Amino acid sequence: MQQRKIDFSVYTSVRIGESHWVSFVESPEDYDALLQGDAFHIIGRANNLLVAPHTKNLVALSKNFDYIKDCGDFLEIGAATLSGRVFSYAKRQNLRGFEILSQLPGSIGGIIKMNAGLKEYEIKDVLLGILQLTKDGKLDFKSVESLNLGYRSSEICGLIFAGIFKKQEGFRENLVNDFKLMRSNQPTEPSFGSTFKNPKGDFAGRLIEQVGLKGVRFGSKKNLCFSEKHANFLVNYGDSTFDEAVELIELARSRVKQECGILLENEVQILR
Repeated sequence: MQQRKIDFSVYTSVRIGESHWVSFVESPEDYDALLQGDAFHIIGRANNLLVAPHTKNLVALSKNFDYIKDCGDFLEIGAATLSGRVFSYAKRQNLRGFEILSQLPGSIGGIIKMNAGLKEYEIKDVLLGILQLTKDGKLDFKSVESLNLGYRSSEICGLIFAGIFKKQEGFRENLVNDFKLMRSNQPTEPSFGSTFKNPKGDFAGRLIEQVGLKGVRFGSKKNLCFSEKHANFLVNYGDSTFDEAVELIELARSRVKQECGILLENEVQILR
């Protein structure tokens, strides 16, 4: 297992954080050894992550788990593989079900863990299962039915080593265009992606706008705000801190609860 110091103000999608030591798991044996020690945090590609300055024991997969393997009837894709690589592979091989990855940043492990998606399309639609470590230290298959994947959620505990995916012919270019259109109203500045999950029957962005927080600058340098383009995107214009981001997230939750009677649920993951 290797350790590297990572600057989270560069590594995370929101570009907020300090430098932390990260342990990179190179084998199932490495991970098994970690399980015998102190508690740790799995960070993946940190695309929807906010990390406190003093957080310790951060863990990610090494490039050993960045691969796509054609197994005949299915694909095995390493959890460290970036979504863009999988999308390009599926397009070349004329495989359906992966079109959504054209607009979903991050690694396959994180995308599975959060059951990422757009509108009615979710990664679980093409997922057969995952590879995880068993109690005896070996990799084993867990079916998608056992993972309880829901709206931007799952009951997956522990590190995902790989995803096992369906192979279905018929890549749909029209869906790629639809997904690009869906994303056209979203900001390009550093962000978490969606800050909150949409409450049932409503939209988090609409509620944030309703309580007057859309576009209002916060932080000591006024570099944080809920985007003018899409209010559920907390964007960072530079040099913002963990505490400032947490304060703005909690302000939005508090105002929406007080004024609309709805408690927003975080989609962003906060590590303290």
